[in-house]
Amino acid sequence: MVHLNNNLRLKELMKQLSDARDTFLGYPVSKDFDYSALQDFFKYPINNLGDPYEDSTYRVQTHEMEREVIDFFADLFRADPQDYWGYVTNGGSESNLYGLYIAREMYPKAMVYFSESTHYSVKKNIHLLNIPSIVIRSQENGEIDYEDFENTLQFNRDKPAIVLSTFGSTMKEAKDDVSRLKGILKKLAIQDHYIHCDAALSGSYGSFIEPRIPFDFRDGADSISISGHKFIGSPIPSGVIITKRSLKDRISKGISYIGSSDTTITGSRNGHSALFLWYAIQKLGKAGLKKRYLKSLETTLYCKEALIKEGIPAWSNPGAITVVFPRVNEKIKRKWQLATEEELTHIICMPNVTKDQIDAFVGDVKSCRRSEEKQTICT
Repeated sequence: MVHLNNNLRLKELMKQLSDARDTFLGYPVSKDFDYSALQDFFKYPINNLGDPYEDSTYRVQTHEMEREVIDFFADLFRADPQDYWGYVTNGGSESNLYGLYIAREMYPKAMVYFSESTHYSVKKNIHLLNIPSIVIRSQENGEIDYEDFENTLQFNRDKPAIVLSTFGSTMKEAKDDVSRLKGILKKLAIQDHYIHCDAALSGSYGSFIEPRIPFDFRDGADSISISGHKFIGSPIPSGVIITKRSLKDRISKGISYIGSSDTTITGSRNGHSALFLWYAIQKLGKAGLKKRYLKSLETTLYCKEALIKEGIPAWSNPGAITVVFPRVNEKIKRKWQLATEEELTHIICMPNVTKDQIDAFVGDVKSCRRSEEKQTICT
């Protein structure tokens, strides 16, 4: 009887997940992936223990694939071919934590600067690392206020600076110009500094944005993080952190128990996530990523124009796939799982979002606005 009940619960859960997957537009998660070819790998306890660039006594791992993932993104982010390192993390929050961790170890007496549009994980990570910090104002579009950044730096010129830039903010997908931040640091002669770029969503297609917005290693970043389950897509949350090997080596510690160095945050790591990302980039390559981005960009324009046609003041940042507009009715927000902050709501036109879905959403908004009856989607 218990067995039957469990089967029933699993069927109900499957339907619940399927229904929820088909009607969300407000979160940066791709759902158009197919990893069925990797199904047999779930028979194995794949643990990417230790440094992916070092041998370990535990061999049920996917370090080779993980290194190829790092190679791919290091190249995409124009890292020095002779000086990069990274690993596949559990998600963007861990990746941000790692960037800040290296920065703190380099400059223990530094001050962290981040904008008010920065992802919530940054404040938590700064608290965990016990680093003093200052919040910088954001512009109306969500981008960091460079004037406020420069003025604030001037009051703390005696301290090293750790700068957390955002390449695709949570609500407005705003992008901070890393080269401009670097230029301000140089102007104020703050030589001891570190710039970490949180590019969770937009980093996967940042190289294809035109006109280009500076964010990568050649532009001045010391580390860059992305999320694997967002633009690329994965059944398991994952992330990637890319930094300079010369910086990582400062915190490396040898662990005889595993026969490898302790260079990551969690030690034990999900080897399946590295395998998924490897499989995805093998199928997509740079050309495939660009194609996905251009498709999303087309849907973004369609969404924006459809909302404007209905008199809704929708807008998006340059190169963004996020459409921002005034908050909608609670029932519509819940049905389409829309993220809302204060008076703003957004739709993120991920590669899986279709024009039919946009039409259905806009239809709901029209019904809500025009109907005065109580038994409608608005009530």
